[in-house]
Amino acid sequence: MHKVRAKSILSNDNNMNIYRGCSHGCIYCDSRSLCYNMQHSFEDIEVKENALDLLEDTLKKKRKKVMIFTGSMSDPYIPQEKELQLTRGALEIVYKYGFGITLLTKSDLILRDLDLIKKINRKSKCVVQMTLTCADDYLSRIIEPNVCTTTTRAKVLKIFSDNGISCVAWINPILPFILDNEENINKLIDMLVYAKVKGVVVFGFGMTLRSGNREYYYYNLDKYFPSLKQIYINQYSNSYSIVSPKSKQLLKIFNKRCKENNIMNDIDQVFSYLKKFEKKEYVQLSLF
Repeated sequence: MHKVRAKSILSNDNNMNIYRGCSHGCIYCDSRSLCYNMQHSFEDIEVKENALDLLEDTLKKKRKKVMIFTGSMSDPYIPQEKELQLTRGALEIVYKYGFGITLLTKSDLILRDLDLIKKINRKSKCVVQMTLTCADDYLSRIIEPNVCTTTTRAKVLKIFSDNGISCVAWINPILPFILDNEENINKLIDMLVYAKVKGVVVFGFGMTLRSGNREYYYYNLDKYFPSLKQIYINQYSNSYSIVSPKSKQLLKIFNKRCKENNIMNDIDQVFSYLKKFEKKEYVQLSLF
């Protein structure tokens, strides 16, 4: 871990990343790609030490209330967050200035901030998002080795749902020849139903591979799934978009089950919901 002083904290579309890099060790992580121009080892996490000052200065000057997004490039609940508490500090600032926020994570550490997330949600809007890729916890430990299992993530989503917080799941990536089977997809949807999620994001069934993350992924295929790398090379060469041969049939199953269980799965509709800021008005009732 190393610290830097950043010049800004929010992107033009109100995305915030307090950390850069990750220690979850997911074998498929696109954030390892060289196109993001990370100038340090991916596991040597960069911490924006002035993030909270920048966020407060930015939000107090914003005229229009919006949803703040975090987790797109680096998980806001990496293990270092236990000690640093920068994500929690950001939530406190979001609450102070009346903004909304959506958090995307794979970590059950987010439960630490349930109290604060509920406060934000009473005032404006908070959405908890979690990535689920593998319903088999044994296999999950291989492809996402340093983070809580998928079963635990589903339980975390249910806790937030039970506390009135809207939840969205990301079912991706679905690794071809590893996770692209009906059993895995059906079990993942069972978890979504159990967790009472409002919506789910799926960009087809497959993954992305480009320089940086391709090499890391292939290294792990050789380690845990011998012979699969050559199948990928033969099937996809150096393609960026890696689509499962079973994608169409799995999408039919996925769409049918989402409709049956009233889970929003139109991508445009889900993203429209995530971006929509909502202010909630509460009237204090007199006891007399």
